Amino acid sequence: MIRAEDDWHGFGNLAPGFNMLDPIKATVVTPGLSLDGVFSDSGIPASIVTKYLAEHGVIIEKCGLYSFFIMFTIGITKGRWNTLVTALQQFKDDYDKNQPMWRILPQFAAANPRYEAMGLRDLIHDFYKAYDVARLTTEMYLSDMIPAMKPSDAFAKMAHREIDRVAIEELEGRITAILLTPYPPGIPLLIPGERFNKTIVDYLRFARDFNERFPGFETDVHGLVKREVDGKRGYFVDCVRNQ
Repeated sequence: MIRAEDDWHGFGNLAPGFNMLDPIKATVVTPGLSLDGVFSDSGIPASIVTKYLAEHGVIIEKCGLYSFFIMFTIGITKGRWNTLVTALQQFKDDYDKNQPMWRILPQFAAANPRYEAMGLRDLIHDFYKAYDVARLTTEMYLSDMIPAMKPSDAFAKMAHREIDRVAIEELEGRITAILLTPYPPGIPLLIPGERFNKTIVDYLRFARDFNERFPGFETDVHGLVKREVDGKRGYFVDCVRNQ
C-alpha cells in the first residue's frame, strides 16, 4: 500500500487506501539517493544488486541508478517470490560484511580481475556522488536543445556519408546525425539535427570515465561509439560534416 506521507515513491498527495502497485511488477528502491537528488554518504547503486542477483539466478528487467524493476509472469508462485527475497536478504548480509567480490561474484570477478580484492561497499557510489550524476542527468534533459536542421535532412547526411566521427571533447556545437539515448533512463536525449551543448558533453564525459573505471558495469549510451585510435580507446558520436 502506498501512503501519501511516505517520501520514497514520489507520487504526491494520494487518496487514503489508493493502491497503485501491480502484483506482477516490482520496483525495488536501493539506498543512496533521495527523491530530490541528494546523495547519502553511503549507498548501494542498483547495478551492484542486479549483478549479484544475476549470479544467483534472478534476472532483472530494467535497472536505473538506485532502483531496479522486476517483471513476474502471471501465475507467479510464492516459491519464486521467495527466491528473490532470499537472494536480497543474502545480498544485505554480504554487503554488511563487505564481502570480497571473488567470493560472492566469482564469475564476474573472473571476467573482471580488477574487482577480485574489492568488497561490495567499495563500488560505484562514491563515483556517482563525486560527479553528482543525478543532477547532471536531470540538467541535460532540461538544457537547451537547439535544432540546426530537420531530422530528415540530418538523416540524409548520414545516408550519403556526409558525416564525421567526432570525439567527445570536440562535440560541443556540433550537429548530431544520430539518435542519442542514455540508459538509464532510456529516454532519447538528442535527435538527428540538434546541436550538442556543454551539459550534454559533460554527461558523455561522465559516461566515458565511468566505463573506464568500472568495466562490467558500463553505462550504455546508444549512439556513443567506442573504438581504438593509436592504441587508445576513444568515444565518438557521428555528426553532420561541417561545411
